[in-house]
Amino acid sequence: MGEVYIVEAVRTPVGRRGGGFAAVHPADLGAHVLTALMERTGVDPAAVEDVVFGCLDTVGPQAGDIARTSWLAAGLPEEVPGVTVDRQCGSSQQAVHFAAQAVLSGTQDLVVAGGVQNMSMIPIAFASRQAAEPLGLAQGPFAGSAGWRARYGDQPVDQFHGAELIAERWGITRRDQEEYALRSHQRAVRALDQGRFARETVAYGELAADEGPRRDTTLEKMAALAPVVPGGSITAACSSQLSDGAAALLIAGERAVREHGLTPRARIHHLSVRGGDPIRMLSAPIPATAHALAKTGMTIDAMDLIEINEAFAPVVLAWLKETGADPDRVNVNGGAIALGHPLGATGVRLMTTLLHELERGGGRFGLQTMCEGGGQANVTIIERL
Repeated sequence: MGEVYIVEAVRTPVGRRGGGFAAVHPADLGAHVLTALMERTGVDPAAVEDVVFGCLDTVGPQAGDIARTSWLAAGLPEEVPGVTVDRQCGSSQQAVHFAAQAVLSGTQDLVVAGGVQNMSMIPIAFASRQAAEPLGLAQGPFAGSAGWRARYGDQPVDQFHGAELIAERWGITRRDQEEYALRSHQRAVRALDQGRFARETVAYGELAADEGPRRDTTLEKMAALAPVVPGGSITAACSSQLSDGAAALLIAGERAVREHGLTPRARIHHLSVRGGDPIRMLSAPIPATAHALAKTGMTIDAMDLIEINEAFAPVVLAWLKETGADPDRVNVNGGAIALGHPLGATGVRLMTTLLHELERGGGRFGLQTMCEGGGQANVTIIERL
């Protein structure tokens, strides 16, 4: 079995909900990173064998296979197909896995993996609500399923409830969460000021930098917010921001590297996905990380950098407690609490940032994981070349 490489990685800035990308068609966001990816690599776009994109709530402008639409909106060759993946928040990380698996299988040599989401235009969970209301169905993908109810009863199935269960299970206080959230903003602001995102980010019009990081946030401001769930500890300040954006990677096998004269920047060392409790759904990165380390024979200390998606502060804090990872190696440039979480794009946004930061700091191995709806988590380990 040959190797599989990351040749290039780009992303748009992450826009706030209602911000600079609010009126931008998702296909145009996707097209923007695809154009940049092709220009930076210099590869013949016709040589790409598939375009795999992550996206959730694929209705309205995100419907109709947004991977394919984005490619065509970029003016790229019609003979190149596209497919859209939904593994909830891990959709574009899974797109990378599918692209890498295609190369590892020998059936394809050059694949684009990416993702796009415009949450300003299509609000979170809009697909469920849009279908339920006119058809007179129960709200949510689980409601009305006899099999689901027989197995899990009437327990709430939502991310805020899952985050509260994690905070309770691992003894994570509201103050713990707020201190973590503040650190995320501080790290993101530092990264912006130091130009750490400059190489990976492709400006779109006048929007050249991430809109989410808050320079003026304080623990006092966070403490004044009401919890999302009455009596709970989770507030908006400790949650990922609803956002808009796109990101893309070029994945290549050894033959494509030779034939197209490409220079790989990283090798994909490991990829896996595991499931966990769908009610507490956001804790799945813990068993998924343990599984990945066991499969590779590596330790968490071997990871020079780690990106774990900050869906909510307790997700990362519980993961840190269980893995014993060094917090100074985790989300060093901030995470989704500060930078935002455009659902279908975040997986590749994280990998793009992970790759660039490994190069900036001279690290070798980087691990990425993220919680996903249904109690799932992908893990990818990359090795900088």
